[in-house]
Amino acid sequence: MKPLNSEQFWQFACKLYSKDGMQTKLLGYQNQQRKNVNLCLLLYYLDSLELAVTPSQLSELESCIAEFDQQALQPLRATRAYLKTIQTEIPGYPTIRKELLSAELKLEKQQQQLLINTANTMAFTQRENVENIEIYISG
Repeated sequence: MKPLNSEQFWQFACKLYSKDGMQTKLLGYQNQQRKNVNLCLLLYYLDSLELAVTPSQLSELESCIAEFDQQALQPLRATRAYLKTIQTEIPGYPTIRKELLSAELKLEKQQQQLLINTANTMAFTQRENVENIEIYISG
């Protein structure tokens, strides 16, 4: 299998995320089921390549981003959400919000790189009609 390319994954993820209803669906997985959006996007990407993930591979992918998610992304999201609630008290809030969103996007891209690096150490099974996301959201 040819190694996965992080830039191709990023482009795929951006395109998929912008499709009608997909953002709501993915944020629902994140907010209601505590699932990782980037991992969901990777699973959809692997589906598009007809590559099946095993439960143990999924577990390894979850583990490779857990600390980064907990230490970097979640605190930034929490800060952004908190500032939104007090935005009228913060001069320059629109600029701060824009900068936080930019930082968050850069961290999201870094997390995707971690996923690709780990995925490239795995041997996936080629299979048509793969739905890797089902393994993740049902678990």
